[in-house]
Amino acid sequence: MDLSEYSTLALEYAVEIAVVSDAEIFLFNVVNQRDINGLKMAGAYYPNGIDIDRYISEMRTERYNEIRSVVTERFFDMKSSMSIHITVGIPFEEILSFAQQENVDIIVIGNKGRSNIARTLFGSNAEKVFRHAKVPVLSVREPDLFLQKK
Repeated sequence: MDLSEYSTLALEYAVEIAVVSDAEIFLFNVVNQRDINGLKMAGAYYPNGIDIDRYISEMRTERYNEIRSVVTERFFDMKSSMSIHITVGIPFEEILSFAQQENVDIIVIGNKGRSNIARTLFGSNAEKVFRHAKVPVLSVREPDLFLQKK
C-alpha cells in the first residue's frame, strides 16, 4: 500500500478476496531506499548532516498512521483481519521478500500506469513484482483515472 491514488482501490479488491476466503490482509509499505540514499548525499552539504534514522522513524510513523486512518475510515469492519507492516528498502524486492516470508497466497498491487518511456527505461515496481512473484499478482487500476491520463 504505497498511499497512491490506487492504494484504496487495491485494498477494496483485497478486502473482497479476504471476505470470501476468510484470509488475513497484510498492508505493506516500503520507505524507498533510493530516497534515503538521496538524503545521505544531500546531508554532505549540511554542517550537521541529516539524521537519517530520525527521517526513517518519522516516515514509518507517518505512513503507519496514514494507512491506519484509511483502514479505520473505509474498512473498519475488516480491521481485525488486517496488519500494517512498514519497512525500508527497494520496494519490489521488499514486497517479494515479505510475500515469501509470510507465505502469502496472492499479492494485490496498485498500478499507477507510468508513462511508456519511464516504464521502458526503469520498469515499475508492479511490473517487477509481476515478473518475479511466486504467487498470483492482481494488478488494480482505476479505469476512469487511467483513461484521463492518456
